[in-house]
Amino acid sequence: MDVLTPRSLEQALRLKAERPDAVPIQGGTDVMVELNFDRARPAALLNLNEVAELRGWSRQNGRVWLGSGLTYAEAMERPLAEALPALAEAARTVGGPQIRNRGTIGGNLGTASPAGDALPPLLVCGAEVKIASVRGERIVPLPDFVVGPKRNVLAEDELILGVSVGGTESRQTFMKVGPRNAMVIAVVSLAVRVDGDLRAAFGSAGPVPTLVRAGLGDVDSFPQRVAEAASPIDDVRGTASYRRHALRILTRRALDRCLV
Repeated sequence: MDVLTPRSLEQALRLKAERPDAVPIQGGTDVMVELNFDRARPAALLNLNEVAELRGWSRQNGRVWLGSGLTYAEAMERPLAEALPALAEAARTVGGPQIRNRGTIGGNLGTASPAGDALPPLLVCGAEVKIASVRGERIVPLPDFVVGPKRNVLAEDELILGVSVGGTESRQTFMKVGPRNAMVIAVVSLAVRVDGDLRAAFGSAGPVPTLVRAGLGDVDSFPQRVAEAASPIDDVRGTASYRRHALRILTRRALDRCLV
């Protein structure tokens, strides 16, 4: 297996164009699991750890830019945690300290798991994913980026640069049901944002994380609306009926927290 280590974004895009079979890796918290269990054996890895353009975050034109290399640990730190509290709360539930220090937002987007903890908080904040290749850049709204379980719209020669989210102040929170509080894949997860309207996005209750919106006058019916939008399955972590029930309860609790 080849390991390619570009030193700049330009070089990374060129290498990805030359070796479309190269799997991007930065934190490796998903990729290394696939390798260790022999579920994947790519011909090459594209190590993005030396690409400074993919790291960090900034404010741009009333929005918040998150580089694809932003770690969960960084998302928990002020002032970013104050700007995106639901994302910070979700980050605290991801694995242990080692995973939070290595795992990245871009990795969560690239893996496109229905259980990706960062995806519901990004959805309620109107996330747009910026993608690039040697052919140019494009911006894809997050609901259009994830198209199925572990499937996204990336072309073979494209890399995720980062994601842009709404930067206006709002009440928001994240909740997750699992056998324990952290280091566990969510049985169901939920992010809620209240800012002129009601927004909820859930994970682990359908093939893709899903956003539900309603007016402020629909507070009482919103938990049921969120549950009805789900299309969960029965699996080893929980039943479909339990997931719908949990979504109703989590939505009510999240609204109580955001509307205090």
